[in-house]
Amino acid sequence: MTIISSRRTLLRATGGLAGILATGRAPAFAQAAPKKMQIAHVNPVPESGAIGMDWYAKALTERTNGEFDVTFHGGTLLTKEIDITNAVKSGNLAMGTPAGAAGTLFPEMGVFLVGYLISNYQQAYTILNGKVGNDLDKLFQDKYGVKVLYYFDYGFRHVWNGKHPINVPRDMRGLKIRTQPSKVFADTVNSLGAVAVPMGWAEVITAAQQGVIDGADLPVVNMVPLKAYEVSKYYSLTGHNYGSTMVVMNLGVWNGLTPQQQKLFLETGREAQGVARKVTESVDTLASAKEQLESKGMIVNQPDLAPFIDVAKQKLWPMYEKNYGGLWEQIVATKA
Repeated sequence: MTIISSRRTLLRATGGLAGILATGRAPAFAQAAPKKMQIAHVNPVPESGAIGMDWYAKALTERTNGEFDVTFHGGTLLTKEIDITNAVKSGNLAMGTPAGAAGTLFPEMGVFLVGYLISNYQQAYTILNGKVGNDLDKLFQDKYGVKVLYYFDYGFRHVWNGKHPINVPRDMRGLKIRTQPSKVFADTVNSLGAVAVPMGWAEVITAAQQGVIDGADLPVVNMVPLKAYEVSKYYSLTGHNYGSTMVVMNLGVWNGLTPQQQKLFLETGREAQGVARKVTESVDTLASAKEQLESKGMIVNQPDLAPFIDVAKQKLWPMYEKNYGGLWEQIVATKA
């Protein structure tokens, strides 16, 4: 009796399987819901990094054919770089970016911020998309528990202030310039003769309105989205810092992906990198800065950078060259 019942059960099961194969429909228990993933950033679109991450989230959702539902949160899920980074490290968030605070939260990234060490975009791209970027990725996995999905940047930082245009290094003397709360940012500004005032971005506009600072520095791509033009008059393309950063994933989440999924995340990340870089680089010109800012009452100028570079080499570079050793040598040796 047991054998007959078992045979009937098997026939019903195989009959059901035949029906599934014929119709192409998977059984209900096999239709897994998409795995939800979040990417967090302190800024929303149209900031350049946000544009890249928003594109990345949508592309991953589409390309994984329902395996993942990836959502980008700009300035809504978490609003501070350190909170986002700590959430990724702890596994409470799948992906995020330290944004402009990369040099603070991942000190090894500080080398890219040393004034005028990175001289142009192509040099930076060659470095970060090559051995240096790969070595840093391995280090970050071992040291911080995160996997680099792709590097991107905010371009070169330029000085804005309410006092006067910056044409030569001596024009920086005495200006109280807000910097990111990281030593390398402050050292760069101080070496050029200004007085660095480290503070988080949330305080900057109010500090400028109250005269606590005379100005700050931002790449062209962020001047309008962050409304710096409301508290400044002059924007000088000093190009004194290159703002490299990255999008990272919790290492446990990364290791939970299949090799095929990992490949897709990295390949799509390289495309997202291109999206963000294109937005940033395309506006980092004198013509673009004038177009965006002069209609808002600002005066834009582009000084000769040679004297600024000379000052940095004399006063700033010796402070950092020994700290970064082989990494410094690789960067200096890399040409555009």
